[in-house]
Amino acid sequence: MSRPLRVVVIGSGPSGFYAAEALQRQSAVPVQVDMLDRLPTPYGLVRGGVAPDHQKIKGVTVVYERIASHPEFRFYGNVMLGRDVQVSELDKHYDAVIYAVGNESDKRMGIPGEDFSGSHPATNFVGWFNGHPDYREERFDLSVERAVVVGIGNVAMDVARILAEDPEVLAKTDIAGYALEALRKSRVREVTILGRRGPAQAAFSPAEIAEIGSLHGADLVLLPEEARLDDVSRETLSRKPDPEAEKNIKYLNDKAAQGAGSNPRKVHLRLCVSPVEVLGENGRMNAVRIEKNKLTADEKGNVRPKGTGQMETLQAGLIFRSVGYNGVPIQGVPFDAKSGHIPNEAGRVVDEAKKPILGKYVVGWAKRGPSGLVGTNRPCSVATANALLEDFKSFDAGPAPEKAREAAEALYRSRQKELFTFKDWKALDRIEVETGKKLGKVREKFTSVAEMVAALSSEKAAA
Repeated sequence: MSRPLRVVVIGSGPSGFYAAEALQRQSAVPVQVDMLDRLPTPYGLVRGGVAPDHQKIKGVTVVYERIASHPEFRFYGNVMLGRDVQVSELDKHYDAVIYAVGNESDKRMGIPGEDFSGSHPATNFVGWFNGHPDYREERFDLSVERAVVVGIGNVAMDVARILAEDPEVLAKTDIAGYALEALRKSRVREVTILGRRGPAQAAFSPAEIAEIGSLHGADLVLLPEEARLDDVSRETLSRKPDPEAEKNIKYLNDKAAQGAGSNPRKVHLRLCVSPVEVLGENGRMNAVRIEKNKLTADEKGNVRPKGTGQMETLQAGLIFRSVGYNGVPIQGVPFDAKSGHIPNEAGRVVDEAKKPILGKYVVGWAKRGPSGLVGTNRPCSVATANALLEDFKSFDAGPAPEKAREAAEALYRSRQKELFTFKDWKALDRIEVETGKKLGKVREKFTSVAEMVAALSSEKAAA
């Protein structure tokens, strides 16, 4: 092979970095990896999605820094596919493209009143308190006393926990400064989490619900009858034991037996209920109507919720939905609107005829849908990288001037004058950490691209 195989990764979250790592670790084929991100900062949801009180999870960026230090790796931040460079141009400069673009759109609940003021996607709130540039201008009315969170996955748990946590506990983290100030003024005293099914089917882990149950100044409250195991779930667990579900069931029943507690804030976990309407007036929500569910088993033995017609109204001024996520179509890239991700076979992007497109690959949520935690992305990305290497193992990469790394970088710099390299990111990183230390925090994030550009310019001017 007269030149290295040239691969570009679109997106710098965990799945993108793990794909780059898998390509670096093998020695059969020499590979150069370029990584593009629409933001100047790398790490995707580890930076913009992991809750600020989960600093241990964010420690995984040490691994990504090592991957980025590889001599055949380049990061180009603030370069957006579709704005600064097109898919057809990538094809000229690379042998293969790996899409690591995640799922950037929320699913809707599909109920009346969902568009009232006060109704928000949960991920918007998560992006807001994490200082993500896309969400820093979002506004949430925290002057209300009650909020509802729909869903019981990890994003829903993060939203409920941040709403109910003592702001001074968050003050030492990397939470966005404006969000911390807003939470300090918050009047939210009750947060109700809604789950469609029962304790045996809860999407949260025992550790996640235990975090809710041990908040400073807040009690986790359940109705004993909703925490109790139903006959359908009991029969399902007898056939297919689930240790994590058993832990959740015990914990939730223990909490239910403790009653309402004496702390000033409450987190109510409601199970086997579904929201059916957001109520309000003059365009502003003021309540949520919920329906009690009964659990049934389908022909495959899967436990499903079925509405009973028994209704209840919860007074609330905010509702956050966390009921699923979809990818966003990219011009020139196949997209399955029904599944909400890029159609693929084992990571190989396929066309309408389900035929793999040579040189096009996908990883992470864009590959398999929104499932798993940060570490789940590693085996997913390794599998895709192996498919790519299998496709190109006998590829004769002859000389091609446009495939040279210098040609691709020249293209990016001609389109984006404010391009960020990984060295530039590390300069921003140092400023954030140093500023944070002065405030008693882990870091103080830049929350807009303009701020990042200005800070880097000042840093370079002072050097």
